[in-house]
Amino acid sequence: MIETTVETVTTPTTPTIDPETPVTEAAERLRTTEVSALVVLDSGTVVGVVTEGDIVALVAETGERPPVRAIMSTPVTTVASDATVFEAAERMRAAGVKHLPVVDDGVFLGLVSASSLAPYCSRHNVAVEWEDDPLRVDGSGTTGVTAGD
Repeated sequence: MIETTVETVTTPTTPTIDPETPVTEAAERLRTTEVSALVVLDSGTVVGVVTEGDIVALVAETGERPPVRAIMSTPVTTVASDATVFEAAERMRAAGVKHLPVVDDGVFLGLVSASSLAPYCSRHNVAVEWEDDPLRVDGSGTTGVTAGD
């Protein structure tokens, strides 16, 4: 089975935001970007994640406009770039989140989302084991695909 790493599916140009940024600015940035989450960085360290859902909940419940720090999800569940997509998906499931900042040695590298992992994860894990060489060239010069007995 080929193990795809998180590095392959990370969005490296993930928008980031400061924890003191007004929520209205965060909402505007989420409205104009392809990404549904902003990673909150404080002096280069990931300290939170703000999603569209966080802002919708705030407006629906209070109508207030505090800084991002007040609504960001924290503590943040992160993943290393060399983790497999299956490890990342399991980490998301366990934490109940849809976005994981990718961090190596404390350095933010990008964001991986549930939607970016979906094509690599199946509800049914199929393991195929070949008992013989799946592509064999016989002495007659013909090529055939075989799948051992």
